[in-house]
Amino acid sequence: MSDTAAVQSPWQTAGIVRIEKRTPRVTSFFFQPSRPFAYRAGQHVDVRLTAPDGYQARRSYSIASAPETNGAIELAIEKLDDGEVSPFFHEVAAIGDEIELRGPLGGHFVWPKDESGPLVMVGGGSGVVPLMSMIRHRAARNSAVPVVLVFSARVWDEVIFRDELIALDERQDGFELVLTLTREAARRPADYARRVDVAMMAQAMARLPEPPGLAFVCGSNAFVSAAAQALIDAGVAAEIIRTERYGV
Repeated sequence: MSDTAAVQSPWQTAGIVRIEKRTPRVTSFFFQPSRPFAYRAGQHVDVRLTAPDGYQARRSYSIASAPETNGAIELAIEKLDDGEVSPFFHEVAAIGDEIELRGPLGGHFVWPKDESGPLVMVGGGSGVVPLMSMIRHRAARNSAVPVVLVFSARVWDEVIFRDELIALDERQDGFELVLTLTREAARRPADYARRVDVAMMAQAMARLPEPPGLAFVCGSNAFVSAAAQALIDAGVAAEIIRTERYGV
């Protein structure tokens, strides 16, 4: 995020209009901004909380909803026990509460306007959130761009948006879902039970009708490094890989 982008996106209030549990540690909060809010699939917002004594805590969260969604924007927030912001949302926040947010921010990790070529997406844990915005955007536009999503989670119950992703996969309209669980056996015949690697990336790309035009990778620093290298080792040019990292 650039300083220029932050200056051009002033803070505004947004009310919580809906709360939906996604996994044991991830909950979606739907916010209604006080001003019109247009964004691109893959962008994020800054959230600011202010304590009674004036102390402020800020965090960035990717938008999970599609730009075509009218009104509320969805932020899927993972609870971090040592965090300053996520425990507030999971333990205190309620429908009707107002928070401050700023955005949309980010212009690199977004759905390509020209939709040139198939896309490979690789997400680890909550790193799937901006990818979900892109996938929902594709569905809302009835886009024919081929997409394969490789989504790594520890266990089945931690697969964020699991039912929705499986339903989109079953439409057989060019979107392919590949799940890999690192601490549990695979639940679907074509899925995996290991960390992402070169063979997995090669097999995922084989589901596309032609080589990818872009690759998106989002997750923890360690996950993104491993996944991006696996893509490169599987033959993807480094210059078409876009990454977004968080945490350690």
